[in-house]
Amino acid sequence: MSNHNRDHNRAVWFDIPVADLDRSVDFYSAVLDCEVSVECTDELSFGVIAHDEGNGGCLVPRSNEVSRDGGILLYLNVHGRIRDAVAKCAEHGGELVNDVHSIGPHGFRAICRDSEGNRIALHSEVDA
Repeated sequence: MSNHNRDHNRAVWFDIPVADLDRSVDFYSAVLDCEVSVECTDELSFGVIAHDEGNGGCLVPRSNEVSRDGGILLYLNVHGRIRDAVAKCAEHGGELVNDVHSIGPHGFRAICRDSEGNRIALHSEVDA
């Protein structure tokens, strides 16, 4: 991962299916420590995860697509605050699946379920 990617990107782009938009906005705001704004169109409301100069994604109400045990394992950038992000996960309705562990030269990750039941990986280059 380049420094630019580490400092500015959460992922290239992603749609995270959610059952409860408000609950998931609260969860991702706390865990990623960034703004998640709710956008509304005539057909749909969705949460956009702040991404400024980097790439981003959104939370899309699609409860039938939430997968508890499979699907995409998305790595989300929490560089330099992985332990704090894991704590925020539990505080905001998530569940820790695998605690912080080394992934060799690629840094550290923790796998958890978000507030909607999706598996996500929290990633940092350092264990802090």
